[in-house]
Amino acid sequence: MDPDLHPPPPWAALHRGQHTAALLRLADWLSSAAADLLALAAPVDCVCCGAEDRTLCPSCGSRIRRLTRQPFRAESGAPALMDVDGSIMLPVVAAGVYRDELAQGLLSFKRHGQHQLGRSLGRALAVAIRAGARGGNGFLLVPVPTGAAAFVSRGFSPVHLLLNEAGRQLPGLDVADALCKKTRAGSLWPGGRKGPDERTGLARQSGGGGQKGLGRGARSQRVRGSMQIKSGARNRVFGRPCIIVDDVLTTGATIREAARALHQAGAQVKGAVVLAATRPPVAADPDAPAAGPHGRHHDLEKNKPGKDE
Repeated sequence: MDPDLHPPPPWAALHRGQHTAALLRLADWLSSAAADLLALAAPVDCVCCGAEDRTLCPSCGSRIRRLTRQPFRAESGAPALMDVDGSIMLPVVAAGVYRDELAQGLLSFKRHGQHQLGRSLGRALAVAIRAGARGGNGFLLVPVPTGAAAFVSRGFSPVHLLLNEAGRQLPGLDVADALCKKTRAGSLWPGGRKGPDERTGLARQSGGGGQKGLGRGARSQRVRGSMQIKSGARNRVFGRPCIIVDDVLTTGATIREAARALHQAGAQVKGAVVLAATRPPVAADPDAPAAGPHGRHHDLEKNKPGKDE
């Protein structure tokens, strides 16, 4: 049969959309309808601009996507991750710069954990993971733990919630909740020293359990020796290439401490991924894509740590 004289029957065109399955489209519609209904029962305002009826309005959500569409290498702005000679101790990929709607959204999410904010920020974190770890294939993602006081105050761990949402965008991520903090009174730090109680010591000096307002030296002193591998998780990380995941990169002291604990457990720490970095790359436009220090690509696999800690 001549195919030119008897062409096959036409098929409906396939268009690429946000969802590829009818069930996912239905779930998205139901979620939107539930958000509208909740807005009528309990009115809310956008955490960024104050617009009514949405925790995050479409305009601010779009702005967050624009701020995080070009992940960049951020360790050059974190003193704790750079050696005195300028060499890199640990490469870090950030989804965006900690400013504007991204900063406001993340702060509000950490305080209240709104689902709508989590979805938007989780997508941004997924973009950074894809850029820094090639989608996470072959890597074990290890979230930075939340302190006991912060967890009790919030009732959740922001990093873990964001990583769970990122896992929805990148199925197949290998995640190990392997780290924990030594925050109990009387717990021993390296060298036999007692760790600070939540209500005394360094926690009192800093005005609470967080590190906001602390300088580089105070941050490093505060977190040094504060993390360890969870009981039973050593076999999970031993010999595995790991990438640390955190929400905000400031001085890099927290990520460096997480890397130390993983190194002691025999893990191969390849780098870190964060949602936001407080400092953009040196001499770079925050709105422009950045290749990282010395023009190198932001892929962590191509930029392994220059030295172990």
